[in-house]
Amino acid sequence: MSARREFLISLGAALAWPLPAWAQLPRTMYRIGFLGNSTAVLEANLIEPFRQGLRDLGYQEGRNITIEYRWAEGKYERFPALIAELVALNLDVMVTAGTPAALAVKKAAISVPLVMAAIGDPVGIGLVPSLARPAGNITGLSGMAPDLEGKRLQLLGEVVPKLSHVAVMWNPLNVFQEISIRQLNAAGETLQIKVQPVAVRVAEDLDAAFATLVKDKPQALIILADRIFLHNRARLMDFSAQNRLPGVYAYRELVEAGGLMSFGPSYEDMHRRAATYVDKILKGAKPADLPIEQPTKFNLVINQKAAEALGLTIPPSILARADEVIE
Repeated sequence: MSARREFLISLGAALAWPLPAWAQLPRTMYRIGFLGNSTAVLEANLIEPFRQGLRDLGYQEGRNITIEYRWAEGKYERFPALIAELVALNLDVMVTAGTPAALAVKKAAISVPLVMAAIGDPVGIGLVPSLARPAGNITGLSGMAPDLEGKRLQLLGEVVPKLSHVAVMWNPLNVFQEISIRQLNAAGETLQIKVQPVAVRVAEDLDAAFATLVKDKPQALIILADRIFLHNRARLMDFSAQNRLPGVYAYRELVEAGGLMSFGPSYEDMHRRAATYVDKILKGAKPADLPIEQPTKFNLVINQKAAEALGLTIPPSILARADEVIE
């Protein structure tokens, strides 16, 4: 037998090894896809805790992981194309932030494991059957907490004297916010406060929303958690200041932009925790076996300067509960 024939026979035997033998070879690089609702600039304060969480677990970008980012820039109709781009990269796991992105991935029916860094009520919107056993390829962290919206309304009632009429900015394209509106209506009935929903689907709707608020003259404003509001926080807070409209918001970034108060789960902490889910999946865990976490940490942020400009006095009991007071 010639040397060449012996080589071909040995090569053929090697290529005939069963797949599990090849599968046991160590991976040197994992690919993570991150699908964001807005932009990299607006979500930098959330992306960095996620990256830090990965570093804490021993991952280094460029050495053993690559993160591919795609941003919808507040235009949720872009999700299908962005998801297709990410799937084409042969991801090991995908990460989303926010309800619209997670729903878009679910609708795309992809097989890539999905970690939700932050979502509202995944059971209520039909994304998973239960928090304890999410099933399928989806897991992660929920920002849903019992009566969260009611607590925001109650906060306003403690700060704004004789509060009887509150407007709520919400995005009907965000399915979770239908649940939030129901919570607020129930809390409004209990507290005897009129709750007026004001819909904003895209940035172009803001002018009409502002006109409604000027005409109806609510005493305060609640702004729900949606990237359309995060993306346009400067416009929203400028309007609120000009019209002396106190408010409580889901995002602390609106308080940093001049708003009065924010109350909600720590989204930074949720993004950091999302890294632990990614780690478990990369090490072989199935998403269906990883229960969805609910928030354990809530932050109350108060802008004292905004309160003074509005002629409001924040009760000492609320200041004592605040995690941060911006002077």
